[in-house]
Amino acid sequence: MLAAGVVSFALMLSLVTPALPTIRDELGTSHAGVTRVLTAYLLSASIFTPIVGRLGDRYGKKRFLVIVLVALALGSLAAALATTLPFMILARVIQGIGGGVLPLAFGIIRDEFPPDEVGGAVGFIAALTASGAGLGLVLAGPIFSTLSYRWLFVIPMVVVVAAAVAAQVFIPESAERASDSISVGAALAMSGWLVALLVAIDVAPQRGWTSVSVIGLLLVALVLCTLWILIETRSDSPLIDIRIMAARQVWATNLVALLFGVALYALMSTLPAFLQTARDHGYGFGASVTHSGVMLLPQSVFVFLAGSSVGRLARTFGYRAILVAGTVISFSALVTLALAHTHQWHIFLVTCSTGVGFGLAFASMSSIVVRSVPRHRTGMAGGVNANIRTIGGSLGASIVASVVAADVDPSGVPAESGYTVGFLVLAGAMLLSVFAALAIPRGPRAIT
Repeated sequence: MLAAGVVSFALMLSLVTPALPTIRDELGTSHAGVTRVLTAYLLSASIFTPIVGRLGDRYGKKRFLVIVLVALALGSLAAALATTLPFMILARVIQGIGGGVLPLAFGIIRDEFPPDEVGGAVGFIAALTASGAGLGLVLAGPIFSTLSYRWLFVIPMVVVVAAAVAAQVFIPESAERASDSISVGAALAMSGWLVALLVAIDVAPQRGWTSVSVIGLLLVALVLCTLWILIETRSDSPLIDIRIMAARQVWATNLVALLFGVALYALMSTLPAFLQTARDHGYGFGASVTHSGVMLLPQSVFVFLAGSSVGRLARTFGYRAILVAGTVISFSALVTLALAHTHQWHIFLVTCSTGVGFGLAFASMSSIVVRSVPRHRTGMAGGVNANIRTIGGSLGASIVASVVAADVDPSGVPAESGYTVGFLVLAGAMLLSVFAALAIPRGPRAIT
């Protein structure tokens, strides 16, 4: 049931992307309006993921797992029934509460699994998040063409309802609880700077990174983030324990998470458009939504296979070594994509390679964070790690979109050079992640 909830949440991140033009027409809105269907989900998940993880630590992980699964199901039902853009955005905000499923799953695994199985189980769940997000692009075409875009919400909803029922029946409530209360002021300040930051990142490609509105939002985010840090450092019951976040094994792993968020989500938003570009423009494959999904399928498969193997590999090599390997493989794959993308076998080589690299990295970084923090802070730390990946994803998608859109032909189609530079930017992020992974101490001990 943990896996079903995590996969359903991850699918919601990408499943609707290919259907956005149809949703735009059905709801009678503009391109800018329909993009809020995606950004509302990301914003909500960014805010609720660390908060729900902390609430689970304090009041019970099983209780809040059921709550977020119910919220995800209700949001999915509302999205399927939506006939106006505001109602659809509200539905997506409710769905975003489901982001808390990931830190809660990590906490439940650590509480209920034998110690020698925790790493493998956490790696499996972490791999599902990356694999599920990619799988959404693969499944969207067949579901959308066979049924309608509303089924993109209905099918995951059915799975989520079953997972919520199973969680209520079969998962025991943990006796391990954080004893301190939760700072409302910290939650409000954190929500404020996250909203300001992500909205700035979202509108920057259209308005320009130097526009007054974007700079203003970034300044608001900086002020609120500073206020949030001051509140947290002076609080006896911080929402996010800055002391734990400042530990080297945690901040270095979270930096890797940020950079992998940049690469994964930017690739998800960019590569399908590249594949679907007509060959008349001198590049691309003229692929349909379904065909481009098939070309991306190896990434999801190898993310899952590689991530699922991390628990066994870690017994021999350790999580740090596996994370470093994942960063190197991902860097090599994205450099290859930038230099060679004219034949289908190039694409399949890259999607297989990024699948292995992303799978190893996502599973190992989650295991490092979970094993590094006190048991009663597992939900908080897992929520922050997941949230940082989301922020990285928003940042990467925005930057690469700006790079690709910088050079277009008279018909509005981006030049091949824009995609090449965009892929090199992602390779640069992966190169930085290599150094960040190497900064993680060998065999980190749990913080007490």
